[in-house]
Amino acid sequence: MLKALALAMALRLALLPTASFAASLDGEPDLIGERSIGYVLTGASWAIFQSSDGSSECPEGFNAGPRERFAVLFPDGGSVKDTQLQRESHTRYPEDEVDTFPYRSAGGQIAPGLDLDGRVDADDFRTSDGLAGIDNQLFRAIGCTRLFRAPDGTFAHFANRWVREMSFNRVLIEVENLDSLANDGEVTVTIYRGKDPLITDASGDKIIAGGSNRIDKRFSARFHHVLKGRIHDGVLTTEPADVVWPWAVFLARPGEFYIRGFRLQLDISAASARGYIGGYADVGSWYDQIARSWSAHYASYGDLYSPSLFAALRRLADGYPDDAGTMTAISSAIAVEFSQVFIDRDN
Repeated sequence: MLKALALAMALRLALLPTASFAASLDGEPDLIGERSIGYVLTGASWAIFQSSDGSSECPEGFNAGPRERFAVLFPDGGSVKDTQLQRESHTRYPEDEVDTFPYRSAGGQIAPGLDLDGRVDADDFRTSDGLAGIDNQLFRAIGCTRLFRAPDGTFAHFANRWVREMSFNRVLIEVENLDSLANDGEVTVTIYRGKDPLITDASGDKIIAGGSNRIDKRFSARFHHVLKGRIHDGVLTTEPADVVWPWAVFLARPGEFYIRGFRLQLDISAASARGYIGGYADVGSWYDQIARSWSAHYASYGDLYSPSLFAALRRLADGYPDDAGTMTAISSAIAVEFSQVFIDRDN
């Protein structure tokens, strides 16, 4: 079965129309035809800083989860309605919760991400190599909750796997009007959702560049976005735009994040691209993805009590105020990896 699949993928690649680029001997691609190169998403995780023992960013320790809180609130048990169902209901309706437990936010001065507003403010971070003005308040909200910390955090672990394994997460980007991967003052970056499996090596762990992927033209119009960009010293950056980003999570539940002021910053080559997505994640859609996909039972594996997280998201939100002046989005970053792929528009 696996041999047949590999043969079919290789045959389809061989039958593709003239490819949009071919690698030359010196590593710089020969750009022909439409002067474009495509990539497929192979890894993604919300960007947080982790010291070796967590003491730098979480000096008071990590947050307690649903089971620990339950034991304190109901030491003598009680009816299912007044205990378990009540707590599960608060996950779905977090504003009904009166939280009496402390929620530890991440601190310190270091966090990965991008400068989203062009300023250096008092609550900004700097990167580990000293770049100032980093806007990543989502790190404060999730950095001391084990669910989001690699490698043992269940969300951090499985979300990265699901980017590869769940076809709903098959994100494609295509860089067009391309003259050079080193320096190009004006390019167009188009985001699509694909629908084909990724090609791996024999181990199944490494994604192989040079595969092909078809665009999902039927169900994914809301994920199709066109961005303006440029390349400088091999780094692709795009101008901010509002983007709906597909992300299936637990048990392949289709979902999405609405990211305001979305922009890419990627080190690109003929075979791969890696870097960050930066932007302001809409608090409502972000929480919905977490709380409605991870019941209290599964969230407890990473000590996430969702209503407390919701309160932290609302408190730390720093972008896109509504008519009442309440911030509706939170600065964030996603660490991403891509492999080169031929994007097939004809099927």
